[in-house]
Amino acid sequence: MLYLAEVQKQKGGLLSGAGKTELKLLACQRTDQNWSTVSEEVIAAEDASKLNDGALVLVELNPNRQVQRIQEAGRPLVNILQNFSRQLEKFKLKEDEIDQWKQSLTFQAQELNRREMEMEARLEQLQQLEDELQQLEEQKQEVDTSRGEIERLQGEIERNRQELEGAWEHLRGEQRRLEERQEDLKQGTVLDQEQSRVMSELLDRLSSRAVPTETLTEPLNLAFEFVEKQQAILTPHWEQLQQQKTAIAQQQEEVERLSKILSDRQNAWEQGKNSLAQQTAQLQVTTAELTSKQEYIQILKQQLSNQEYLYQQIHSLAATSGGMVFGQAVDVEALQKMPLEELQKIVQDLQHKLEIDASFVHDQEQELKYKQEAIEELQNKLNQASDNDHINLQLELTDENDLYQMLNSSLVGQRRNMLQHQKFLKQHQAVLLRRQGNTVADQEESNDKINLEPILLQIETQRQQYSHEIQKLEREIEQMRSGIELNQGMIENQTHDLEEKHQELKAIEENLLSLRTATAQCCGRVNLYEEALQPIQDSLDGLRQKLQGIGESLDRFQETGDSQLQAIAQLRHTLQSLLPQPELLAS
Repeated sequence: MLYLAEVQKQKGGLLSGAGKTELKLLACQRTDQNWSTVSEEVIAAEDASKLNDGALVLVELNPNRQVQRIQEAGRPLVNILQNFSRQLEKFKLKEDEIDQWKQSLTFQAQELNRREMEMEARLEQLQQLEDELQQLEEQKQEVDTSRGEIERLQGEIERNRQELEGAWEHLRGEQRRLEERQEDLKQGTVLDQEQSRVMSELLDRLSSRAVPTETLTEPLNLAFEFVEKQQAILTPHWEQLQQQKTAIAQQQEEVERLSKILSDRQNAWEQGKNSLAQQTAQLQVTTAELTSKQEYIQILKQQLSNQEYLYQQIHSLAATSGGMVFGQAVDVEALQKMPLEELQKIVQDLQHKLEIDASFVHDQEQELKYKQEAIEELQNKLNQASDNDHINLQLELTDENDLYQMLNSSLVGQRRNMLQHQKFLKQHQAVLLRRQGNTVADQEESNDKINLEPILLQIETQRQQYSHEIQKLEREIEQMRSGIELNQGMIENQTHDLEEKHQELKAIEENLLSLRTATAQCCGRVNLYEEALQPIQDSLDGLRQKLQGIGESLDRFQETGDSQLQAIAQLRHTLQSLLPQPELLAS
């Protein structure tokens, strides 16, 4: 299991020598992304003696709590912090998405509540209209009943008029006969008793046929009152109808205004969408260029790695072969003049230092191996990743490659120093063995030595050129990454803005559709309302005209009746003047 530990060194005394090195366990790795604190536990680890006191390391322990592997924790901690930062950014993006969904759901809930309230209001209006239509139907039935009564009165008046015309015709005949009688009287003739009796009966009959108009005036007035009452009931409905027409006109103006706003915002949204498509295409071109430069830098890094490998192999060859010269040689004459104890001490120090360097190089090689495995794993994930995760994985892979190259570059120098120390140690050991009287195969006496310094210098020059080119490309790549991140941020912001504008357009479209539907429904209700009111109003107007005609007929009938009574009185007076005096007295 992998632990995060702190190196603790205890100082030794003068007699005990070097102090003891221990590891204080701080945290334990549960999973790849999960670390937890552990109880403070100290484990002896002499392999960590080359590390500084207080240094943080990653140590792998077996089930028996024995140290299997130790490595410095600096770079892994940086990787853990980078992963943690990426996770925080992902969580932040998820939280933003959740907030957007919450806002969208809240808006939808508010819109549903608004529509529900509108539907309830419309249902109440429909119920009110149904009640009003029911009242109008009842009023229409009352008007029809009144119309029948008025038609009955009109028929009765017509019959009375015909009877009156018949009486008048009879009266005019009698009047003609009376005039004939008057002519006879002027000639000295008089009416006999039978004729005067007949004339008296006719005048009495005419007097009895005169119909009083008071019996018809009262129902006519009641009919007028009923018509005015019905008109008073209809007038508020006409006013309400006019108000609804005004409201419909205002709604139509609002529909036109929303239609214009919707058209303008749709045009703006289309322009933003086209601009976003252009920026996205430019981002894809820049990303492709970045990928091309990353591939080129990988090639250069591979060349640099090959140069470093060649450099290392030549160093190894120079260190293992005595027939080659590498760098400056050891001053053998000074070593031979040096006291033997001091030479032995130098050889021991060189050997101890070589062991430390070899152990450190081994640990660095193990870490480099693990880093290579992590790069291969990231490469496999990148090959199978989706478009959304591709950029993040690509950036993470680039970081891992940079760390690998940095670790590999430092390891090349450490290997070179180790080989140089190994060569120095062998030269010192050879001098020491000769001074102790031991036989040593002399590999340095050959005059045919090969100087590898120019070759190494040329390789180093090429390495520097590759390094400068890689650094230049890395700066360009970093600038391109910054530009890509900036463009991605702008694209994300524009995408978010376009999404918000799209939601606003949807809301405006829904409001416009709802307003158009409400306006159409109001128009339908108003038309239905007007179709129901107009026939009733026409019936009332026709009924009022008929009642006015009947009133005028009654007035004329009253005048005719008065003239008739006046003519009958005149006839009686004339008849009395024609009768003989005894008959007159008898009558």
